[in-house]
Amino acid sequence: MRYRSEHKQTTRQRIIETAGRRFKRDGIDGSGISILMKDAGLTNGAFYTHFTSKDDLVANAVADQLQAQNANIVAHAAPGRAGLEQIVRRYLSAQHRDSPDDGCPSAALLDEIGRGTDPTKKAYTDGVLIVTEGIAARLAPDDPLSVRTKTLGAYAMMAGTLQLSRALAD
Repeated sequence: MRYRSEHKQTTRQRIIETAGRRFKRDGIDGSGISILMKDAGLTNGAFYTHFTSKDDLVANAVADQLQAQNANIVAHAAPGRAGLEQIVRRYLSAQHRDSPDDGCPSAALLDEIGRGTDPTKKAYTDGVLIVTEGIAARLAPDDPLSVRTKTLGAYAMMAGTLQLSRALAD
């Protein structure tokens, strides 16, 4: 019996989403293909139907995680400074700190992404720019480009603060 045409895309998305959570929990290097596929409820053999390599999956998972961060945190924030405050408060919340597998890929994976492949770095760069553009639009609605450097700095501080809060014993 053949699957419907959308089955392959749905399965691919399930692998990407479960891999993104696993990567953030155990790291990219600490997550083998067999455990990633088990998390998705699939066999190892199905992996290469959807991806050319683990690096291909990593790039897709990083892009997906940043899109989710934008959709869940940035896109739902109010316009203006009130929205900026909402973004910062949600990003730096205890819930976000205590749920790395559901949180920001920057706070969980930045060191590994920095050592990653060019496609992974490109996916990360594109995703971060989308997130920071949403933040900049709240900081300077009339000229978001004028605050790009400030916004990237604020994003870096938020990610670093989240990393530090996860590393401290108290």
